[in-house]
Amino acid sequence: MRNQYQGLPVTAFDTLLGESQFKELDKNSPTPLYFQLYSLLKTLILDGTLPFGTRMPTEEVLATLFSVSRITAKRAMDDLAGEGLLERRRGKGTHVTYKYSPRPVKAPLVGMLQEIETMARNSRARVIRCSLQEPPQAIRDELGLKPGEQALHLIRVRQRDKLDFGYYVSWTAGVDIPADPAIFENTPRLSYFREKGLEVTHVTQTLSATEASAEVSEALNVKPGSALLSLTRRSFNKHSDGEHMHDHLHVLYNPLHFQYEMDLKID
Repeated sequence: MRNQYQGLPVTAFDTLLGESQFKELDKNSPTPLYFQLYSLLKTLILDGTLPFGTRMPTEEVLATLFSVSRITAKRAMDDLAGEGLLERRRGKGTHVTYKYSPRPVKAPLVGMLQEIETMARNSRARVIRCSLQEPPQAIRDELGLKPGEQALHLIRVRQRDKLDFGYYVSWTAGVDIPADPAIFENTPRLSYFREKGLEVTHVTQTLSATEASAEVSEALNVKPGSALLSLTRRSFNKHSDGEHMHDHLHVLYNPLHFQYEMDLKID
């Protein structure tokens, strides 16, 4: 039988956790040590710190790392295996079987769109490019455009208090170029789209980090290679035949002049 973990990178357990993790068990706590160890390992598995395929140490090694008895280590491992988070196979060791997958944060759309428009109204945009042209193939595919079909292409730099904080690149299907591109200096794109009958019914956002290219560094007045906050926003609207993406926005923020803050509460 083929080993399902064959070919997976095996990283030393202690390298994944770091020495600080080995000091988290509290021998003076009323919570049993086995449950402390079980809870710690479970959290590290569920949040992806110990990814799928990671080979766990033996009970003897685990007991040494956390300064507990082998019986304590065995009980913690047994409970994790019982929940399907670990698989123990004779001669092959114990491996993590849980596959971590990040889940998107869900938030009310109306409130988020209002916040986007508020930020736009409280800042000013410098329009670098405004044209109708054929998007790159990857974006054309996302927008559902055929070869040769065009979209509204905007490149802007947004400024507040005379500080350039964001480099905005967008592609929008289904709208024409305005008579005066300067409208986007003070009017939020969402307001313009709404006036043209393009309503947003669903938005997805992805946050990451990247480095400033030569073009972006010049626009934001930062050094090439500087760390930037990257946001990709995809906006959709509903049609009779389903939901379609109509807008692709990629923003690069200078973290010295911009922070993306969220305040999430339990309903």
